[in-house]
Amino acid sequence: MDEVVIIGAGITGLTLALSLHQVGIRCRVYEAAAEIRKLGVGINLQPHGVRELTELGLGEALEQVAVATSEMGFYNRFGQLICSEPRGRAAGYDWPQLSIHRGELHAVQLNALRERYRAQWGTEPVLLDHRCSGFEQDERSVTVHFANQASVRAPLAIACDGIHSAVRAQLFPREGPPAFHGINMWRGVTRIKPFLSGTSMVQVGWLDVGKMVAYPIQTGTAADGLQLVNWTAELRSPDAAMVDWNRNGRLDDVLPTFASFRFPWLDVAGLLEQAEAVLEYPMVDRDPLPRWTHGRITLLGDAAHPMYPRGGNGAVQGIIDARVLAGCLRRESVSPAALTAYETVRLKAANDVVLMNRAAPPDTILKLVHERTGDRPFERIEDVIGAEELAAVGDRYKRVAGFERDSLRQRASLIA
Repeated sequence: MDEVVIIGAGITGLTLALSLHQVGIRCRVYEAAAEIRKLGVGINLQPHGVRELTELGLGEALEQVAVATSEMGFYNRFGQLICSEPRGRAAGYDWPQLSIHRGELHAVQLNALRERYRAQWGTEPVLLDHRCSGFEQDERSVTVHFANQASVRAPLAIACDGIHSAVRAQLFPREGPPAFHGINMWRGVTRIKPFLSGTSMVQVGWLDVGKMVAYPIQTGTAADGLQLVNWTAELRSPDAAMVDWNRNGRLDDVLPTFASFRFPWLDVAGLLEQAEAVLEYPMVDRDPLPRWTHGRITLLGDAAHPMYPRGGNGAVQGIIDARVLAGCLRRESVSPAALTAYETVRLKAANDVVLMNRAAPPDTILKLVHERTGDRPFERIEDVIGAEELAAVGDRYKRVAGFERDSLRQRASLIA
């Protein structure tokens, strides 16, 4: 019998499995999908997340398939620069900020996990077509049930099964659907010539008039010199799209809003028009929970604290959950006490990020400029917002999210 059952083979679940292998604890990952495919679009990994993946020995492999983001630029919808700041190593961090296709990150993790398990234990660590349908537990073990009629018993079970977690639904049956606050998103990837530095990330406009985020997730090739650029278009909307991360979107629903977003440094409208595919879903999260751990089972990542995709922190907070839990299991042994210790470290910290992403994410800068200018071009940004106020927005977010540069450099390993 494996010591730990992990429900869900997403980024959080695989990070936990790799971390448990690193500390010598055997586990098995049960994934709902019948096959593993490279789904989704791009994500950002801030330095505190890259640090954890580097400690797992994945840093070099990830940098080969990612773009090391060097700067973040904020612009109004007229293409005027509000401010720009260095990111990752360009900002003095010991680890880069990586922009990467979600499928590439997942593939690096899955390949490493399978290689390590087969080499050490000769077993397959991931079982597919196992959708969790519920669980039960007693004083000695927890039994997880699956929709295919299978079940598995183990000392501990960890739910990494996302925003629609079956485990969370059983623990909190009255919670209801994810919270929608009036913002829909369209996402896609497009191959274009490099813009700005070629490693730049930009945020443009504001939700009331159309907000766009764009960043490259793949370097150009010798053949065509084009980069794969990930983009997200956000608009206020009274109705939520279906909560399905792979739902096809209609370009006609979003393109008219961005038709005038054509700048010398980036043709945003053209970026949308040339997209390889468009996905649509609502910006949703869930209210923070008072607890995650119930006896021999606990929640991780989006199952525990789904948050708005702002600041590049959704995936990273799940990665940190996994590393903290692995450290607690190493120190406390495979026991409910380790799950309680993990919750003590992570519950408030992660819930604070959920609330910060609602109230004061980094793109608050765009909101302030939009409101203070009355959605008009400015002559001097200094007359609209000062450098100290701009810096304060970003610095506050970094502290809450856990990647203030000097603190990150000085803190001990999460699994030490």
